[in-house]
Parts: sequence; C-alpha cells; structure tokens
Amino acid sequence: MQDAILNALSPDYPWADRFHYFNTVDSTNNYLKRQALLGAPHGTVAVADCQTGGKGRLGRSFQSPGGVGIYLSILLRPDCPQKQLMHLTCAVGTAMCDALEEAAGVRPGIKWTNDLVCEKRKLSGILVELLNDTQGKLCVIIGIGVNCCQQLTDFPEELRDRAGSLAMVTGHRIDRPKVAAAMMEALANMDRNLLTGKEAMLEQYRRDCVTLGQKISVVRGDEIRHGTALDIGDDGDLIVRFDDVHTEAVSSGEVSIRGMYGYV
Repeated sequence: MQDAILNALSPDYPWADRFHYFNTVDSTNNYLKRQALLGAPHGTVAVADCQTGGKGRLGRSFQSPGGVGIYLSILLRPDCPQKQLMHLTCAVGTAMCDALEEAAGVRPGIKWTNDLVCEKRKLSGILVELLNDTQGKLCVIIGIGVNCCQQLTDFPEELRDRAGSLAMVTGHRIDRPKVAAAMMEALANMDRNLLTGKEAMLEQYRRDCVTLGQKISVVRGDEIRHGTALDIGDDGDLIVRFDDVHTEAVSSGEVSIRGMYGYV
C-alpha cells in the first residue's frame, strides 16, 4: 500500500519525503500531534489502513476498519495569524471534492461544514485541530477519513441508513492508493492557494454545499432553532434565516446542524 501510494503521486508532489504509512495506528491526527511537538515539518502526512481510535467532530468516534478506507492526516505550519484560517475547513472540503472526483469519477456534495455526501449518504468526514508546538508556533492538523470499498452490510446496522462508500456510489472497484495520492495532491494544492485563492475556493464551496437552500435545525446546547440555510460567509460560517425572520451567521464551533440526511 505504501509503495502504491508513492507510485501514484505526481513527480512534482512536494512532500513525498514526509510521508508516513501505518497498517494500524491509534489515530493519524494523534500521531501528527505527537510529531508536531517533536518538530515535524510542514507538509508531514500520515496515512493508515486502520485506526483503533479514529475520531470526528464533537469528540465522536469515527469508524476506521482496515482494508476498506483511507484515513489520512496532514500537518501544516501556516505562516499567518490564526484568524486568517477561519475558512480552512471549507478549503479542505473543496480540495477533497476535487480529489475524489479525480480518483473515483464522482464529485461529492458537502454537508456544511465538514461531511462529504453523495446520494444522501456520508462518504467522508473532516476534522481540523489546532495546537501550539513547544516553541509556541501554530500547528494545524487536518484529518480526513474516506469510505472507499465498503458495501452496505459492512457498516454497523445503526449507520446503514446514512453511511455510504465510493464503491456503493460508483458501482465499481476503488483503487485506494489512487484515492490517497489524489487527496495528498489536492491538499498540497490547497496549501499553495489557501490565502491567495480564498474567494474562488468559497465560490466552489457554495456550489458544492448541499446544505444551502435547505430547512435545517441549529443545535446550540439544549437550544434548537429552525431556519433556512442561505449562504456561506467569508470565513466559512453558515448564514441562516431563522423562522423568526432573524438572520445570523453561525460557526461550526458553536452548533450542530440537523436536517436533510437525518444526522448531525
């Protein structure tokens, strides 16, 4: 698998010497957090065949069985203030849509803010975590899990109404090394354009976002408010017109969004 991923990368991929592959790891995000504290460079990538402690947003576990998915994380050391990275999760989402379209021939939609979906099923989740290294410098860990080869019965019964895979969507065999390489290439391209290409990225995100125009519920603690998703703001927040006609920008750090596909 490791050699197959490296062979699938283009000759100009910038970080091939910073690639780490694991048959099994607790979590690729956790691994890169540890490496960041040890001084690992910008662009360090970890890919695993299986995670024993994969996680998603809000502390939830992320199903990461071996042989069927790609579990990938990348360490970035951005040379800018944190406030200039508010749109980062959106940028990762559009990059992953590009990657899956390139590798599997299908472009997913994005359920704001961090899920890739197709045919009303979740294919992939994104988790962005920030930390400071021992020198106090900002590090960004981006984790992505992609369901590649699963069939419906491979998912736990409680997820079968909403989980999906590239194989289920396309109906054909998925080349996992090709998917991993496409993800790595797309993240490198995203990194090159993260600050200078923000406007174009947000326009693409709006085109990919299946949440826009939908009736949703915004969950903040014990409070649930209903409204319509109108737009994506300049920092990647979701512009919502609530049923009381009040319009508000909500951020993923504050709320969960329910509706559409029956999951948060």
